[in-house]
Amino acid sequence: MHARFAPVRDCFHDLLASGRETGAALTIWYDGQQVVDLTAGSRSGHGPGGEPWLPDTLVNVYSVGKPVAALCLLLLVDRETVDLDAPVDRYWPEFRTPATVRQVLSHTAGLPAFPVPRPAAAVADWTLLTGDLAAADPEWSPGTVAGEHAWTYGHLVGEVVRRADGRSVGRFLAEEIADRWQLDLGFGLTEADQLRCADLRYGDPGWPARALGEPGSMRARAMGNPTGGLDLAVLNSPLWRGAEVPAVNLHATASSLARLYAGLLAGGVLDGVRLFSPELVAEATGVQYDGPDLVLDRDAHWTLGMQWEPDGSWGMGGIGGSSAWADPERGYTLAYATAHLAEHDRVDELVEALHSVL
Repeated sequence: MHARFAPVRDCFHDLLASGRETGAALTIWYDGQQVVDLTAGSRSGHGPGGEPWLPDTLVNVYSVGKPVAALCLLLLVDRETVDLDAPVDRYWPEFRTPATVRQVLSHTAGLPAFPVPRPAAAVADWTLLTGDLAAADPEWSPGTVAGEHAWTYGHLVGEVVRRADGRSVGRFLAEEIADRWQLDLGFGLTEADQLRCADLRYGDPGWPARALGEPGSMRARAMGNPTGGLDLAVLNSPLWRGAEVPAVNLHATASSLARLYAGLLAGGVLDGVRLFSPELVAEATGVQYDGPDLVLDRDAHWTLGMQWEPDGSWGMGGIGGSSAWADPERGYTLAYATAHLAEHDRVDELVEALHSVL
């Protein structure tokens, strides 16, 4: 690691020494090069006796996976297989909501929650959940307002990929993006890859209730169905790790997420392999919607799959504390992947340390 970035390393180790972190990885690229790559703590739960977190440890990063799902569909847009401004039903005829592909990608389609209550086991039934969405009535007129499609996003985006291409979004990601850019991440893990996963754990017992929000709120409806998405017994199970729930169950290393954003920051090319055109990257990372978000209950700037921040950075954080983004102004990409489900103050402190040395 470059000596210049020692304050970032020190901050990372302080988080573990203080007990605010129990297992995580941090990777930073700056000026087109990887400059920080750290792992620490345990992948198998609390306490010093657990299995150590290794460079190839995978962890569920929740919404950090939404841009990754979006990129699968955007690759089909770049290849002119899918038209951003076409109605979704051009590709998915049973889909009743009059939304465009662009509206689905920018969280304005009006389907922020699965409409039919389903048990945790339903996460493994793609046909059931996409059928529920196809038949649903939108909660607002598509394009008029945003609401993070917390659990539904990956099924909406992924089914358009499947209808247009023939492959599931997990297989498409593996073959068209992860393999070509050498990224260690995926939806719907094999049994072998499941053996590399870190077990999620609660930073404190109140975390699931805080994450879900007010009972009956749109946020609670969006994140509480199917059940089990905040329940460790489900999250750490083969059912969850083997299913494709692309909105929230990407399993990834921090190094692969930082690498992915480095390729986007370079205009769609990584190690000489061009995946996306510069025009597509510009379109995908530009603000599509700026205004209130009914699920987040605050104003948000949505791109085609990411959140844009006022400092010009774009990417996505996940509930629990994982995050990945690119900062074009400062010239870096950063990924923080954690199994310790808590707030985002950890990554905020790491960013402060990083900005202090840039």
